[in-house]
Amino acid sequence: MPRSLTSETNLRRRSILKILAATTAATAIDAALPTPLHADPDPDWTTPMPPFRIAGNLHYVGSRDLASYLITTPSGHILINSNLTSSPPQIRASVEKLGFRWKEVKILLISHAHYDHCAGSAQILRETGAKYMVMDADVPVVESGGKTDFQYGSRADFLYPPAKVSRILHDGETVTLGDTTLTAHKTPGHTKGCTTWTTILKDGGKSYNTVIVGSPNINPGQNLINAPQYPLMAADYTSQFQTLKSLLCDIFLGSHGGYFDLLGKFARKQSGDPNAFVDPAGYQSYVAERQQAFEAELAKQQAARRPA
Repeated sequence: MPRSLTSETNLRRRSILKILAATTAATAIDAALPTPLHADPDPDWTTPMPPFRIAGNLHYVGSRDLASYLITTPSGHILINSNLTSSPPQIRASVEKLGFRWKEVKILLISHAHYDHCAGSAQILRETGAKYMVMDADVPVVESGGKTDFQYGSRADFLYPPAKVSRILHDGETVTLGDTTLTAHKTPGHTKGCTTWTTILKDGGKSYNTVIVGSPNINPGQNLINAPQYPLMAADYTSQFQTLKSLLCDIFLGSHGGYFDLLGKFARKQSGDPNAFVDPAGYQSYVAERQQAFEAELAKQQAARRPA
């Protein structure tokens, strides 16, 4: 969901606009985007981001906040996150601007089954013929187009075109294509099948443990202790933080650019910093802060239910 922006973040964004303006204008992706089906509250969800290589064979092909990643291999490519129904043209333009063929996308993965990360899946699958691989507990949601989501299933503005899953993933399983292997870590709570992806990137003779966080956030209205369709939500969040804290992380990424300061790190990379996305301390700090936010919300909801 949209994040709250501090004045410091706003200042940083304004300082980055000159970099983004020139490259974004060159791509001219936004002119090709169809009208969104949802009233998206954050313009960064649909504002194109110049595509770029993060490290090794991992590239960024998403918008300024909805992250999408392309992993290239000699045997074809892996795409993580299809984003909004309006996003596939933007993602495709980014892939092709980097010099890769859209039809070479062989596997589509997602972070979790919310419309801002998987609504474009059906279109991408039609256009590329890729195999759709989704964590077990999110499979019914994506195949129903969001109708079986525990929180948003009855809200028309959160539904999206259903997409057939080719492979059901389970916690700890791997996805391999060519010379690249990713591990799927089930980190539930935000959705029942929320997935954090890890891989080892090789770049400049070094190896980097890379983490793409699914989402540790609590959306407005999530009932942590009394959700009939998700009674284990609080326990799943607790399990998620245990998993996230156990992961080795050099390069910190996530399903939203705001998780890992995408715009700030992109600016540093454009300025010549080859290690702009290497941020183990930032990862640890982010996970700790999100865990504190969860525990505070859980305590608040528990207190509200105690007899006066």
